[in-house]
Amino acid sequence: MSLANSKACVAFERHDHSDCQHQLMSAAKALCARRNTRLTRRRLQVLKILLQSHQPMGAYEILAHINKAQSTQLTPQSRKKTINRGALQAVAPPIVYRALEFLLDEGLAHRIESKNAYICCVRPGHQRAAQFLICRGCEKVAELERHDLDLLTDAARVGFTVDSSVVEITGHCADCGKNAS
Repeated sequence: MSLANSKACVAFERHDHSDCQHQLMSAAKALCARRNTRLTRRRLQVLKILLQSHQPMGAYEILAHINKAQSTQLTPQSRKKTINRGALQAVAPPIVYRALEFLLDEGLAHRIESKNAYICCVRPGHQRAAQFLICRGCEKVAELERHDLDLLTDAARVGFTVDSSVVEITGHCADCGKNAS
């Protein structure tokens, strides 16, 4: 498969991002239904936040989005009542980390090790090997759909079972490369 034709490299191309979000959300819901796993309200919220862009997000950045959304959903009158009763509580970090752990386990998200951040998987349910192109300019990340890594072949040849493999390649996307020149 050529890199240019890979739907995984859509992060570096102009595209209808709302369609991208819709397709990945539908695939994630279908995958969870097939596996009989629960895509709870909070897990779904974290997934939607990750789907907002092709840039990785840290857990605390996700947490800030959740808490901001939670506080803006209240009307001024209900906010005053809620705060007076002490019912408005910020979401705690462990809740976000548990949601991220679920998304990682189900193959719906990836952890970008070099950034200590997370990104939505463009191939929901696929958990084997992940390769990423990370632009240092715009910080977008594209997931590659290539499976021909020699290391995986060599590992299998010697009887080594690979649980996960992550390759992160940093550089500049075409747009940022043009701007850097």
